[in-house]
Amino acid sequence: MKSIITRSYDHYTDAKSAVRALKEAGFKDEDISLVAHKDSGDDVMDGVATGAGVGAVAGGGAGLLAGLGLLAIPGVGPVVAAGWLAATAAGAAAGAVAGAATGGLIDALTGTGVRREDAELYAENVRRGGSVVSVRAEESRVLTAQAILDQYRPVDIAGRRKAYEASGWNGHTDEAAPYTRAEIEAERTRYL
Repeated sequence: MKSIITRSYDHYTDAKSAVRALKEAGFKDEDISLVAHKDSGDDVMDGVATGAGVGAVAGGGAGLLAGLGLLAIPGVGPVVAAGWLAATAAGAAAGAVAGAATGGLIDALTGTGVRREDAELYAENVRRGGSVVSVRAEESRVLTAQAILDQYRPVDIAGRRKAYEASGWNGHTDEAAPYTRAEIEAERTRYL
């Protein structure tokens, strides 16, 4: 049985470095997922525009992940995503009934065992310009996966929750507007 290890990053460059390190450590393409806000970095959209897979975007070899594509997630906005988590999020978003959607990314994360409160925070971080990396790991490799993901400045979700709540955030809503590039830059400045 595989465990799911998930981390959120403020900067796409940290997320793509984590993905590259997972691949170099022998984690398989089909076990790695990346979801990033479409405005999280110019190299994200450059990769989509040229039809490149995440391998080219992340700086790794061809086929690092299954591919990178655009996806709209309720309450999060437009994202670029690849891997099994992206496919699950797309299915959850597509299958949601209008007005009853709880967010494809949140459903995908909670379906892997992530606590709903944490899944909402991961989704909010993506909405605000961040990225989420998830990896499925055999029990014997969980600590390795955690160590790799923790090398690249993941968000401290407990501290970030306090900061978001102090600014008025009280959980996910499908009606939340996506952040603009200017709002994303302001958000990043806040957490330097």
